[in-house]
Amino acid sequence: MEIAELTALLTPAGLTLLDEVGPLTTTDEAARTVSRLRAAGHSPDLVAAVVGQARLRVRATAKFGPFADRMLFTRAGLEQATRLSIAARHAGRFRAAGITTVADLGCGIGGDALGLAGLGIRVHAVDADEVTAAIAAYNLAPFGDVATVTHGRAEEADLGGVDAVWLDPARRTGGHAETRRVSSDQWSPSLDWVFALLDRMPGGVKLGPAFDREAIPDGLEAQWISADGSTIELVLWSGRLARDGVRRAALVVRGDDAWELTAPADAPDAEPHALGAFVHEPDGAVIRARLIGEVARSLEAGMLAPGIAYLTSDAPLTSPFVSSFRVREELPADTKKLSRALRERGIGTLEIKKRGVDVDPAALRTRLSLRGDASATLILTRIEGRRVALLADRVG
Repeated sequence: MEIAELTALLTPAGLTLLDEVGPLTTTDEAARTVSRLRAAGHSPDLVAAVVGQARLRVRATAKFGPFADRMLFTRAGLEQATRLSIAARHAGRFRAAGITTVADLGCGIGGDALGLAGLGIRVHAVDADEVTAAIAAYNLAPFGDVATVTHGRAEEADLGGVDAVWLDPARRTGGHAETRRVSSDQWSPSLDWVFALLDRMPGGVKLGPAFDREAIPDGLEAQWISADGSTIELVLWSGRLARDGVRRAALVVRGDDAWELTAPADAPDAEPHALGAFVHEPDGAVIRARLIGEVARSLEAGMLAPGIAYLTSDAPLTSPFVSSFRVREELPADTKKLSRALRERGIGTLEIKKRGVDVDPAALRTRLSLRGDASATLILTRIEGRRVALLADRVG
């Protein structure tokens, strides 16, 4: 979205037209709507803005639920926004620490600021992009004076009267549609500036889950977060927002439920264990936090192979921090023999999991020529240097 489109949209008539158009779920619907609105005499800028927002609101439902129906977005802003359920959990940590005013530096379309304002925490939001800041101001308008938005650089924000900061450095090229990742030395604001700020006041910084662990400063709590099976972010917490004795945390969120594993440091891996009745795959947040050993000990499990993030056990124990599979049998790893074995068992629906082997699951599925009504999970990995194929059933 460009300035001209936003200007056309942010009028009573433009917003009314957007509500009248409603959600557009397909390309054909969007094309017909464009033709209809242009025939009705609406300007090209307004039509582009209305149709674009109607499409984005449909996509935004996954992150913002029913709130998406009254929000505005850019495509890049939506992709990078924190989903509202996670933003609410971040806000809860600020409230629990007794913080009443937060500067959201690099607020994007306002996802995290929505979570803070929703809990009554005053938010001073800042974004360096003019269009993005205007959209954030619209999204936060229902909160009145509790949330204010400024167009400007994070480094120049006035932090007077602010209890804590929330930062989300720009890690991609500028723009509102197609963007690409940039190296960490090109982030805005820079990591050096971010870490210096967190060293002198409480705050949190949102980073990608694959952030270089060696670059995490001592004294910060590192919390990796997964949501509905995807590891989505790493947050580094400082000051009173960092919990005593916690330097590594894995927060696993599924729907409305959440579980967290914490430790004072990386946990040593469990010892290897011969293949048992169960194989467990740790959640991505647990793997990133290097807390696999903590989970293994709770499941009376060991590593299936050193350096490969699969656990195995004989005890029928499960955990919210792993996906668990009951092993049926080991099948030949050779593709032709494996295909024959799966057909003999009538398996037509197959979930393919793999670690430690160079396999393209989509290509393998095609070569297996599956037929039948039964379903199962195939786990491909290496044990003692040998490639293995384990037929299993998901149990948790």
